[in-house]
Amino acid sequence: MKYCVLIVDGAAGWPLAAHGGKTCLELARTPNIDAMAEAGIVGLVRTVPSEMEPSSACACMSVLGYDPQVYYRGRSAIEAHGMGVSINEGEAVFRCNLVAVRNGRLWSYSCGHITTGEGQHLIAALNEKLGSDRLHFYPGVSYRHLCKIKGRQDTLLASCTPPHDIPDKAIAGFLPKGPGSDLLRDLMARSELVLRDHPVNVERRARGDIPATMIWLFWGSGKIPAMPAFKEVYGLDAAVISGVDIVRGLARMTGLAVLDVPGVTGDMSNDYMSQATGTLEALEKYDMVVTHVEATDEAAHAGLIKDKIEAIQEVDREIVSRLRSWDKDALRVLILPDHATPIETQTHVADPVPFVLRGPGFKASGAKRFTEAEAKGTGVFVEEGYNIIHRLME
Repeated sequence: MKYCVLIVDGAAGWPLAAHGGKTCLELARTPNIDAMAEAGIVGLVRTVPSEMEPSSACACMSVLGYDPQVYYRGRSAIEAHGMGVSINEGEAVFRCNLVAVRNGRLWSYSCGHITTGEGQHLIAALNEKLGSDRLHFYPGVSYRHLCKIKGRQDTLLASCTPPHDIPDKAIAGFLPKGPGSDLLRDLMARSELVLRDHPVNVERRARGDIPATMIWLFWGSGKIPAMPAFKEVYGLDAAVISGVDIVRGLARMTGLAVLDVPGVTGDMSNDYMSQATGTLEALEKYDMVVTHVEATDEAAHAGLIKDKIEAIQEVDREIVSRLRSWDKDALRVLILPDHATPIETQTHVADPVPFVLRGPGFKASGAKRFTEAEAKGTGVFVEEGYNIIHRLME
């Protein structure tokens, strides 16, 4: 038996009044996922425990079979693992986004999805001007980077708001607050001078692209507890395909192989055909492959209904169609979002998400499509999200 987990990040959402009260999953044409739903088990799963943040770190941890209430200590530390950045006692690491602020308001949480190369040049400049033996910036992908601080554990007590939670809002009311926030706010303010006339931003303005005007620090975390190896817990050799450091970090923390597939990105430029090919090739070598698509979530954060629908359709057309035609071994498939990202909120919410289990041994639960409403209608509900992987393998 082979197993594939397909995480369509943030694909679930809320009914859109301007679109007949339908969600993006309902508006999308998804004949392949719907065929799997009609033949398999469809239901809802709570990937984010009550009173925990609905982040991909928390939700994907559940999907991989680990209880966030036991192992989750913050997102940035997991991303650090994904980037190969160590965290020692007395150190704090923060997500460091490159953002654009205009007239005191959050213009873009991603600087119009700045390229990875441009982001790396800007992070290098920040290290040169603001870095020290106690402060270091680490380049990541696109607008997503890290900042590590030594000797200021109080910064972990600061209350910070993710920039994608405040689209077009005045930033003054959302800057870090509380203990340790003085250093974070100072770094954010000083970054403006470093970035203002940097050649990357000069060129971006000349092209009409959104410049990176400052950094935004949030999701602080310190050293986190060791997690048991996936093979030790579940007895399978598994691999992960993803374009984002948070999922790659979770994989490295649990001993899963991290596969680099050309064209798999952390934004809407994702090459779905390449990701599908990489997934099928990995299934020939590994017992389980977890393949994660970020584009759906990025579209939702940007409030782009058409792009989110198209991303869902691309997943169906390029990835799910090929999973349906797999004939080399018996294959069980789990398809689900890690969390919901409604267009209205442009950020994550903790709602239970729909899932479909398809393959040998799974009997139809009565759903006709893979949608939020159909999943609710079956009456199948998995309260503790980390058990969904047990359902896949039972």
